[in-house]
Amino acid sequence: MIAVSAQPYADRDEAGRMLAPHLEDYAGRDDVVVLGLPRGGVPVAARVAEALRAPLDVLLVRKLGTPGQPELAMGAVARVAGRLAVVRHQAVLDLGIGDEEFDRVLERETPELERREAIYRDDRPSPDVTGRVVIVVDDGLATGSTVRAALAALRSGEPARRVVAVPLGSAEACRTVAAEADEVVCPWVPEQFGGVGQGYQDFSPTTDEEVRGLLDRSRSSREGA
Repeated sequence: MIAVSAQPYADRDEAGRMLAPHLEDYAGRDDVVVLGLPRGGVPVAARVAEALRAPLDVLLVRKLGTPGQPELAMGAVARVAGRLAVVRHQAVLDLGIGDEEFDRVLERETPELERREAIYRDDRPSPDVTGRVVIVVDDGLATGSTVRAALAALRSGEPARRVVAVPLGSAEACRTVAAEADEVVCPWVPEQFGGVGQGYQDFSPTTDEEVRGLLDRSRSSREGA
């Protein structure tokens, strides 16, 4: 993990361009695949994939927000090649959230995961990660729950290496994720972390249409290379 001082990124596109040089050891290799976490992680991942000359795809994951405070993650659920993985953020659950409430949110969010998979993939299969270096990209790490769910879902696919790359993150989340990934690349760990949005001048929501457009452009670019 790399920790340097930084100023807020203009947007996710710039964040991806600034993150990519920290991953240059993986450039030009035919065993690397870049997986963006929809939706906000995909614009970052698109720039990383372009710089590394690697294929871009998505890893479907949904944050499980607490009842009444959806931005506070009590866990996450991810789906890779039909495999579902659920991660619980115990520190948040210990605030008084019971299993029943957790299961209710999980039941509500899982169909949204499946809806997005249909939208982003059409009839295309999930990428084969067996024996490959998988670089999981998000726009930042707050609790780390979504990335941990992604890593858990990837595990059964037996990749050769699981790398997490984010433009910024909290120190605690980076430590937690580092215990489960083979490598974490995070150029900016603010001393006072108030949320991923503090790292961006423009933190507008990424739309499904933008995600599809980025995936289509990446595929077209590689097919025409």
